[in-house]
Parts: sequence; structure tokens; C-alpha cells
Amino acid sequence: MRLLLLRPLRKLSFLSSSAGLLMGTVQLFKSTPCPNPLTPSSQRHSFHSHRLVFSPLSPKPMSKTRPLCLRTNGYSYVSHANGAAPAELENAEEKRVDFNQLSRLKLKLEMLGIDYGICMPGQYNHLICPICKGGDSEEKSLSVYISEDWGSAFWCCFRGKCGWQGRTTAVGDNKLSRETSNQIAKVKKKREITVESLGLEPLCEELVAYFSERSISTETLRRNAVMQKTTGVQICIAFPYWRDGQLVSCKYRDIEKKFWQEKDTEKIFYGLDDIKGTNDIIIVEGEIDKLAMEEAGFHNCVSVPDGAPPKVSSKDLPPEEQDTKYQYLWNCKEYLKKASRIILATDGDDPGQALAEELARRLGRERCWRVRWPMKNDNEHFKDANEVLMYLGPDVLKEVIENAELYPIRGLFNFANYFDELDAYYYRTLGYEYGVSTGWKGLNELYNIVPGELTIVTGVPNSGKSEWIDALLCNLSESVGWKFALCSMENKVREHARKLLEKHIKKPFFDKRYGGSAERMSAEEFEQGKQWLNDTFYLIRCEDDSLPSISWVLELAQAAVLRHGVRGLVIDPYNELDHQRPPNQTETEYVSQMLTKVKRFAQHHCCHVWFVAHPRQLHQWVGGPPNLYDISGSAHFINKCDNGIVIHRNRDPGAGDLDQVQVCVRKVRNKVAGTIGDAYLTYDRATGQFKDIGIKKST
Repeated sequence: MRLLLLRPLRKLSFLSSSAGLLMGTVQLFKSTPCPNPLTPSSQRHSFHSHRLVFSPLSPKPMSKTRPLCLRTNGYSYVSHANGAAPAELENAEEKRVDFNQLSRLKLKLEMLGIDYGICMPGQYNHLICPICKGGDSEEKSLSVYISEDWGSAFWCCFRGKCGWQGRTTAVGDNKLSRETSNQIAKVKKKREITVESLGLEPLCEELVAYFSERSISTETLRRNAVMQKTTGVQICIAFPYWRDGQLVSCKYRDIEKKFWQEKDTEKIFYGLDDIKGTNDIIIVEGEIDKLAMEEAGFHNCVSVPDGAPPKVSSKDLPPEEQDTKYQYLWNCKEYLKKASRIILATDGDDPGQALAEELARRLGRERCWRVRWPMKNDNEHFKDANEVLMYLGPDVLKEVIENAELYPIRGLFNFANYFDELDAYYYRTLGYEYGVSTGWKGLNELYNIVPGELTIVTGVPNSGKSEWIDALLCNLSESVGWKFALCSMENKVREHARKLLEKHIKKPFFDKRYGGSAERMSAEEFEQGKQWLNDTFYLIRCEDDSLPSISWVLELAQAAVLRHGVRGLVIDPYNELDHQRPPNQTETEYVSQMLTKVKRFAQHHCCHVWFVAHPRQLHQWVGGPPNLYDISGSAHFINKCDNGIVIHRNRDPGAGDLDQVQVCVRKVRNKVAGTIGDAYLTYDRATGQFKDIGIKKST
């Protein structure tokens, strides 16, 4: 039993545009009646022997009034005056147009998509460019010049996004601008097809049963005019593509799930008429998914004609005229531009997600939503709309679409995106929520180390900034096993290794001078210490005479994080970096930009950064600790850091022990990790260790 279709089958009829070109020989007339622009184009494009006129007069117009015959798709720079008849040529035989030459040039222009029929030879004519279509405004941007004898033509499109240009002659090859050859295929004349010309038939009972097994009803098949086509002994499914009730293209599917489309037809969405004038649009990946959406009650759905790409392109979006893979989007842009909500219900596999991303890039992520297909089992999701319809039913499919979520926009989030992290923070399952202990009880009340933060450390020269940071790193290594990257440009490697080993082993490296009566570390302890150094620290050092830039340092630090699991970075000091900047950039602007890079590195890699910066030259200094605003370069050091610490050593014997070190916590952004105040430590010169004395909180 044949399936009758409700959609009327329309046979499209078009006026022929290939009327014959009749040329006269020697008989010439003095006047040239203009054709009526309201007549069909095929009549307007024809030339008749009694209308061919050649004039030795200048083509400069004698009247400001434009003749009626030029009010067409294009216009020319010059025209004959309304009332003046061209003079008869004295030597008409020499100026006569060659019929074969004209026919060849006409054929070449037609293949290029140039509407030669409204062009006047010997003049510059403005037409709509067949490559860019004149853009959204349909501007007549193509300038075309045809020689008087119809022997050659050249053209140029003056739209900045197009620029198509070239020339051709009646004899010889076309000379086109770069990349134009690929574009010509786009302007090839589209085939005019009908249901009858394609040999389409109503669906047979076997195919109706096939769709029924996929939960597609007969009514949905009727509404979408799904048909069949017989090719030899094989019957395939035909999905006609309609626009405004006219057949534009057709896609086929055989029993082996192979797809193909009619050649030389325009690419549009399947089901395009169903989204005309709608604000909400659903886009799926296949025609059967479009039919499945209708079973769930959604008629405002279309399918892409070409399936999905293997992956998202890494290139920038091409201009509309060169976006051949997604040309169907631009062909249907009038249907899409008013849509405020576009749901991308593509397949759940990698190509399907790549298609969703490519569509979102072109349609605008801000108006796109995406669906999450439900779980099929513990390990995989349902693939597409038709699978959900078949196994879970139309109600579940409807619920999936109604619960579509906003398409992610890079850099734009809501708190729901972070609820998992927020839960872990509240229940303290992340680790280090309060920060990591410094190892000094008195200082822990003021300052704790939180991953992802930036600590600026300053102090006058020889106050122990680098020694204190080394001691802090040793404490962190011992308590939580952190690893560190060291960019310490003021220390020789061997000297820095000695300081770290002394703090770790708690014995002097040598037994003379500074070591006093303390026992020197043994050879066995030294060997064990070397292994600890190698496992805990990674050195960032510039091996030539040039100064390292902050970008260079952060790039190597990133490698240390990813390769070795580094949790802390020390940059010591700021003034040993290369600080070349553009002539129009101030030091304050440079410092702000540099610290932004450091903070982003710390946050992105969950790595704490200690940045040592010296204060500027202090005039009339009386021995007290400097302020963070005294740092040389910019106030941004205190403005942008998460923690600001001043290390100060007592130099006045009358004020207390000379080995007393004051740790001034001057800024703490995260109140969970600390507060402002001063802590006091003693410095053991023999081993380089710092020990607790007390604490003084800020009032």
C-alpha cells in the first residue's frame, strides 16, 4: 500500500534565460528602443538585430535623465540621452560584432555568475557580486567592463571582505584573483528540481514499518513529505529539503546507512519552513532526529544537511563567503537572525560536540543552549534524540529539551559551575582550606600559606629576606612534602645549596668561623641532604649573559608544575629580571601587567608564589622596618599581592638581641589564612634556622 503525502507536490517552472542572440550584419538603425524593465529577464537579456547600434560619438551622456532601460539589477556609468539618436557609422563593417566571439564571452560570464545581460559594452557597469552577494545590504559592489567588440571583460568587487577580481576573453583562459577559483564553484547555477524530475515516490509499507520501529509515526512522515527513490533494484529513503513550499534539494539514505545529496543544489536546513518566524529553534544532527523531535511535540526543529566534523577547527572563522562547510547557515540566516534561543541538540559523541561548538561559534554562544543526553548505562549516554525517543519515550525526550542548559561561554560563569568546589571548601575536603602552617607557632596566628596566592616579601638589604624564605620552604617540605621551583638570581648554586642543607640537617656545612662550636654535618648526612635537595627543589637559571624575563620564568615554572608537581615558586629578586618595556608604557603600568601574569600563574596552577622586591633608597632612614609602599617601582606591589611581608633585623644593640628578626605582616587578603601583625623570631647564625620568640598583633 502506497503512502499518500499531504504536502502538495509542486512542479517548479522557470523562465528560460538562454534566449538566442541574433546579430545583424550590415543593416544599422539610428535609434535604439529601450526594453521594458518589467518584462521577464529572459526577454530583457536578449539582443535583436535591429537594436545593435554603434556610434562614433562620445559615450558621455547628453541628459541627466536616466533612461528606463537602465533601471535593472545593475547600472552603468554612462548612457545614451533620451532624445538623441546615435550617428550612423561610416565604417560599420569594421565595427560589426562577431557572433561567435560574443557567444563565447557570454558563456564564460554566465559560468562565472556575472549577469552579462544588463551590461552595456564600452562602459563600467555596477552589479551584485556573485561571490559575496553584496553582503547583508545587497550592495552593487561589482564593477564590470565589457569591451565594445565583446572580445574581453574584466571586473572587480570593491567590498573589503570580498575583493573578487579577474578578467576573461572570448578566446583563452580566465585570469582570476588568488583563491577565486575555489569560490567560483559557489556561484555555479543551482539546479531547478521537482519531485517529478527526481523520480520521488510515496513511501512503501516496508519503509513505513522501518520508521515505525524507530518510533516515527505515519503522521510525522506525511507532514515532512518523507519519500523514497528507486535506483536500480534498490529503494532508498528520500528527505526533500523545502523552502517556502519549493523543493530546493534532496538527501538520500540507503539500507546500509550511506548518505548522498542531489548535486548542484543549494545547501539549507532540513525542515527550514518549520522555523520561519519562531524565536526558539532546535538544531539536530540528522533528519531522523528532526522527525523524533516532532514526536516529542517540537515542530520548531531543523537538521543540518552535512553531518558533523571530526573535531573543532583551530582556525579563526572564515568570512561568510569562504565558509563553505557551513554555507547552509548563511543561506538560512534570515530564518536564524531573529531567534533568541537556539538549542543545539547534536549527537553526544565527539563529532557531535564539535558540531555544536562550530554552530555556536557562528550563531553566537550568548543565544545558544545545549542538551545533556541521559545515561544509557553506568558508562555511556544515549547518542541522540531518536535513541532517547526509542528507548525512553517522547516524554523523556521532551524533558531533556526543556532542561537544556546555557551553552558555556569562555570566561562567563555562574556560581552553579562552582558548587562542587564550594561544597569541598565548606566540608574541608580540598585540603589547606585554612592554609599551611609556616612551622613557627607565633607566625601562624598571622600568616599561613594558601596555594594559588602571591606573597610579596621586602626589607632593607641584609635583613634576611632570602634566608627567611629558605627556612620557610624547609618547614613546608618537612611538614607537607611540598616541592619548589627556585629562581634565585643573587645566589650561586653551591651557596644556596649550603644554606638549604644547613636548615634541613640543622648543622653547619663547615666547622669554622660562623659555625662556632656546633658539630659539622657528617658525610652521610651530607649525602642524604643532597638527595633531599634533588627531590625537593628545581632551579630556574639563565645560562647565558642575558637577563631572564618574567614570561620566561613563568614558562619554566609551569613546566616544573606539570612535570614535577611543584607547589611553590620563589622569584628572588625583582630587580634581577629583564624589565624592558615599550617606550609608551610607564613603569607603573609595566609592574601592574607583570604582577597580573604572576597572579594568574599562581591561581591557574594552584601554586604559591613568593616574590622578593627591594625597597627604594630610603633617605633619612632611622633603622625601623620599611613600608610596603617603599618598594621600588610601583605601589602595585602592595595593591595586587595577596600577602605583604616585611622582614626586618635589629641593628641596634640597645634595642635588643642582634639576632632578633621581626616578621611584619602588613597585608593579608584572605582573613581565613591570617591577619595583620608582627611576629618575632631568632636567627641561629650557625645553622641558618629561625626559632619562635613571640607575636604582636596589630591593634
